[in-house]
Amino acid sequence: MPENHQDQYSEAPGRPVVFFDGGCPLCRREIGHYQRLDTAGAIDWRDIHADATPLDAWGITWDRAMRRMHAVSADGRIRSGAWAFVLVWRHLPYYRWLGGVLHRLPPIVWLMDRVYNVIARYRWRSRCDDGVCHPDR
Repeated sequence: MPENHQDQYSEAPGRPVVFFDGGCPLCRREIGHYQRLDTAGAIDWRDIHADATPLDAWGITWDRAMRRMHAVSADGRIRSGAWAFVLVWRHLPYYRWLGGVLHRLPPIVWLMDRVYNVIARYRWRSRCDDGVCHPDR
């Protein structure tokens, strides 16, 4: 089964953990929006551009994490791409209803993930074309 559904590498974190590229202006803006909504501290936000060591506990390589957003659910399941966004949305005010609906509609999330792949590929190529990510490109 794909990583988005069943991979488990470590103990469950207790609350979702989101790994994001804090060196990417687009990512920073979007995650910043979600962080402002997360007034209850429901999600553990980890900027892997600043410190990638938390990825090791989950068996996620830095390269893989820089290509797609990754999150670990409270029960220890790794999600990436659109599946990670659905996990995030299920824990945030204003988005909770959308995350709940999409969680029950995997074909829609699968389509969203295809779109996410195009955006992520463009972001990666525009910033990391030489194997090193550049925050100001």
